[in-house]
Amino acid sequence: MSLDFHVVIPARYQSSRLPGKLLMVLHGKTVLERVYHQALKANPGSITIATDNQEIFDVATSFGASVMMTASTHQSGTDRVAEVVMKCAFKPEDIIVNVQGDEPFIAPDLIKQVAASLSASETPMATLCWPIDDQAMCNNPNIVKVVRDHQNNALYFSRSAIPAHRDNPADFKLSLRHIGLYAYRAAFLLEMVNWPVCELEATEALEQLRVLWRGYKIKVEQACVQPLQDINTAEDLAYARKLHALD
Repeated sequence: MSLDFHVVIPARYQSSRLPGKLLMVLHGKTVLERVYHQALKANPGSITIATDNQEIFDVATSFGASVMMTASTHQSGTDRVAEVVMKCAFKPEDIIVNVQGDEPFIAPDLIKQVAASLSASETPMATLCWPIDDQAMCNNPNIVKVVRDHQNNALYFSRSAIPAHRDNPADFKLSLRHIGLYAYRAAFLLEMVNWPVCELEATEALEQLRVLWRGYKIKVEQACVQPLQDINTAEDLAYARKLHALD
C-alpha cells in the first residue's frame, strides 16, 4: 500500500546570509525548482510552495508548481506551512512534510522516510538525524545536535555539543546531527503553532524544543541516506554548483 502524505515547501525571499537564495540558479534551474523536482520524486499526494514574495510566486508558477501566497508576518517556515494546512482541506490525521526550500539535493528517499516514520509511530511529529564524524561540526552552533532515547524519540536538541563526554571532550562518537526535515499530523501542526514560545526555544533558537517542553514526543530516525548540502551562504551555493557540474 502506498504511503499518503503531502509536502509543503516554505519559500521565503529574505535570508540574513544570502538574500534571494531560492531564486539563484544551479545549472539552468533555480534552487527552488530543484527542491520541487526532488519532492516530486517522492510521490506525495500534493506539493504546495508557500511564499509571501511575488517574484517567488511567479517563478514557482512558471515551472508548474502549486503555489499559495501566505502572510508576510510569519516568524518561521513552520508558521507558513501551517497557514497552508489551515486553508486547505486536509484531514486532521493527514501527514504533512515540511521540506525546506534551500535543499536542492534533498533525497526523495528522505522525504518518504520521514513520512513513513510518522505513519508508523504514535508520536505527532517526526524528523531525522545523521552521525557526526567531525569535531568542528560537533562544535559548530549552526549545526543542531540531537540526543535520543532507546525508542529513537528526541530527548533534547541543542546548538551545543551534546552529549558531552565528561572525561574526554574530544569524543563525539555518540553525537548526532539533526536534519531539518519534519513530518507532522495536520491537526497537531495547527495546535503547535498557536503555543507561545517557551524559554528553552528562545534560548536555543530551536522551535522543536517547544514540542518537547509541552511534553510531546518527536520520533528521530537515522536517515537512510546521507543528507547533502543545503544553501545558506554564497560558499554553499558555489559548492552546490560544483556538485551539479559533476552530475
